[in-house]
Amino acid sequence: MVQKIERDVNRFKQIIRGKIRQDLKRYVSHGEMIGKQGKDLVSIPLPQLDIPHFRYGDKGRGGVSSGEGDPGQSLGPGEEEGSGQAGNSAGGHLLEVEVPLAELAEILGEELALPRIQPKAADNIVTTKEKYTGVSRTGPESLRHFKRTFKRALRRQISTGNYTPDEPMVVPIREDQRYRSWKSVENPDTRAVVIYMMDVSGSMGDEQKEIVRIESFWINAWLRSQYQGISTRYIVHDADAREVDENTFFRTRESGGTMISSAYKLCRDMIAADYPPSEWNIYALHFSDGDNWADDDAACLTLLGQELLPSLNLFGYAQVHSPYGSGRFLDAIRSRLGESENIVLSEVPDRDSILDSIKELLGKGL
Repeated sequence: MVQKIERDVNRFKQIIRGKIRQDLKRYVSHGEMIGKQGKDLVSIPLPQLDIPHFRYGDKGRGGVSSGEGDPGQSLGPGEEEGSGQAGNSAGGHLLEVEVPLAELAEILGEELALPRIQPKAADNIVTTKEKYTGVSRTGPESLRHFKRTFKRALRRQISTGNYTPDEPMVVPIREDQRYRSWKSVENPDTRAVVIYMMDVSGSMGDEQKEIVRIESFWINAWLRSQYQGISTRYIVHDADAREVDENTFFRTRESGGTMISSAYKLCRDMIAADYPPSEWNIYALHFSDGDNWADDDAACLTLLGQELLPSLNLFGYAQVHSPYGSGRFLDAIRSRLGESENIVLSEVPDRDSILDSIKELLGKGL
């Protein structure tokens, strides 16, 4: 019976995952989930699930009989037109199921066929961890195994007749002592950091900023489902760049001019200070509407090509369409650095393009 119930539960979960996949674009394009963590439960409204079952009719109501009739006339019970007033009958309802955000991220990866992350830069870095593996007769007093020592002494005293139940006293001797033993285990270190950069200048409207936040949130959710302990850093910029925390990145509203080079300089300084490329997998993702101070494009491309790309596993640039931005920066990168192996470019016309953009950015295998 238990196995049958488990089979039915698994079947139900498969149906739910299928329904989520059908409407994945709709779920991803909304910003209500921003701020949730991997273990948080997300309520997903689903249409009614039709499970095959028998439906019995009412005997004597409707059906085929003799008599006059018009072509197309219904043979079932008649329905009266509504009067527009309140009624007392039940209507259709949506089923809400709670799904962990981490599972939604996993479904996102399966649906888009996103690659599993493979450690790159830190393959040769090894960390050593001490692991307790057993008990030995010798060792330091700090690792003495009290329970094993006590049981050994008790067993000895009972076997030699020196144990008195009325006056229970167990005194271990040297040969009773037991100590924890350990061995050193070497683990490859696969440290990774993702640096997010977002344009918050005046040409980026609220809709464009919301698209960037939604896309960044889902990329972050999927990466965290792949990497254990991944580090994230956040940069916002207009004419100047500054580092912010995750909450500020996903909620800030600012305006001003645009100098993309300010963000690239800050990203470069972060890497130099905290993330040696020989020890870290480093990924940088930049989101903008492509509008930039005219004299700044050359400085950006020099920074990107000569200082950032040599240190990065991957640089991703996603350009959001904006009615206020020129959108020329994407063409500048494509013409100058588009052939680089560790750079990927993406255009995001609207919310419906978020899934496609995630596929483009992660398709090279972060």
